[in-house]
Amino acid sequence: MEAKADREIVVQKAVRGASVPSAASIRRWVGRALGEAPPGEVTVRVVDEAESAHLNERYRRGSGATDVLAFAYGDPSGVDADPHGPDADPEDPGGNSDLADEERAFGDLVICAAVVEREAARRGKPLEAHWAHIAVHGALHLLGYDHEEAEQARVMEGRERELLEAMGFGDPWADEY
Repeated sequence: MEAKADREIVVQKAVRGASVPSAASIRRWVGRALGEAPPGEVTVRVVDEAESAHLNERYRRGSGATDVLAFAYGDPSGVDADPHGPDADPEDPGGNSDLADEERAFGDLVICAAVVEREAARRGKPLEAHWAHIAVHGALHLLGYDHEEAEQARVMEGRERELLEAMGFGDPWADEY
């Protein structure tokens, strides 16, 4: 299943290097993960550790750089978003019903290149496969998947496995690919 034609995935590279995949690869991975989700724009920004740490601390109350941050549209604060929370409109979970389909923003992903590279090396994972995993992981967060509780993690990890296998990658949770 390819990305919807009416979804734009914009890739911004604030860092460059041999370890950063092409914009086309990032768009493909995110698009596959979003599948048949409603149309809209997703921005994927590849950043350095300083930018990742700043955003993590400011919007997620985390400490330091992290592999991926997901900011789903419809949560103006960007903090602890729950698209299926008590005030969510089941007919418009993104919270942007006043916008035409072609104007809908879906969300933003911020991926820290240095953290992804270190994680892949530490875990003995192929770099491209780990990039694909992190892109898919972030996109699933935009769809409302989470891993705070064991059952949520089981469901999210299962979906990651399905998507990555369909794209020709191994199980990201296995000891070896």
